[in-house]
Amino acid sequence: MKKLLLSLLVTAGLLGAGTAFAAASAPKTIVHVVTVSWKAGTTPEQIQAALDGAQALPAQYKGITHVWTKTVKAQGDRTHAIVMEFADAEAFKNYTDSAAQKEWYKVYLPIRERSTTFDISN
Repeated sequence: MKKLLLSLLVTAGLLGAGTAFAAASAPKTIVHVVTVSWKAGTTPEQIQAALDGAQALPAQYKGITHVWTKTVKAQGDRTHAIVMEFADAEAFKNYTDSAAQKEWYKVYLPIRERSTTFDISN
């Protein structure tokens, strides 16, 4: 009986420690996922310019740590995805109306037909 009780206590302790570790190691970044469909008549060159502009954002805005633009698989009428990782909630919030966003929007917004956005964090 003592062995069973000891085993249960050790197991509970390990499970609790694992949960605490997972919470402490969870990233605080925000991942901004945008799925896009382009306006009719948009050229591949225009799309590439928008994607290249997104790729350049980390150099223009220090709160963006990573950008992904190579769509591996798309569903529905969205043909591309643009994913940005922000360092934290403050960087994400301050990106709105920043000079970097406004500059990128010059090439992106004129050709965007529709987009859906998901902002994800822990």
